[in-house]
Amino acid sequence: MKVKLLRFTKEPEEICALAARMCYSSVDIDEIVGNFTKEKIKKLLAKIISSKHHSVLEHASFTFGIEGVSRALLAQLTRHRIASFSVQSQRYVKFKKNIEFVTSETIKKNKYLFEKYNEFLKIAEELYKELLNAGVPAEDARYVLPNASSTTIIITMNARELRHFFSLRTCNRAQWEIRNMAYYMLELVKKKAPLLFSDAGPDCVREGCHETLTCGKAWGKI
Repeated sequence: MKVKLLRFTKEPEEICALAARMCYSSVDIDEIVGNFTKEKIKKLLAKIISSKHHSVLEHASFTFGIEGVSRALLAQLTRHRIASFSVQSQRYVKFKKNIEFVTSETIKKNKYLFEKYNEFLKIAEELYKELLNAGVPAEDARYVLPNASSTTIIITMNARELRHFFSLRTCNRAQWEIRNMAYYMLELVKKKAPLLFSDAGPDCVREGCHETLTCGKAWGKI
């Protein structure tokens, strides 16, 4: 898996703080901007985040490039509605070279099942290529490809949705692959906007676990 932060709103913390300040100010925007300091931005964002006035966080967005993740992860990812996704198409892209697949550690640790798993993937890949060579359109040949098939995704989310995404997907209860991806994404945005994401993570970081089937462990102890 490869996760890269491709683009993000310039001065994301300042723009969110500016939006928050404007909501409660009678002065014009130029005056607000002129009086902004790093300390004011820090105090204002801390207040906004603690009061859950998160709508102003929507003014900052972050775009990620994701490679080497499975179609199983994609199915989970697209449940997050307030986001934009562009996915490598299995309809138009013909995978004529070796197809990459994602494998969990639970399968790898069982030597016998790991061999069976790889045999299955090889059969699926060979049939896929046979269908393409026979003139079957890629959009139909793809039906034989499993959820383990690797794909590439570009994702854009605003800061508010990212915080929600991290609360769900960095949780120990989240599925391992999307949890790993969320960890990488969180690490990247914290470097660019630490004030927006300093307390980002699963609910147990801030207010206690909300999961019905709690893992019973502190965050990060998987």
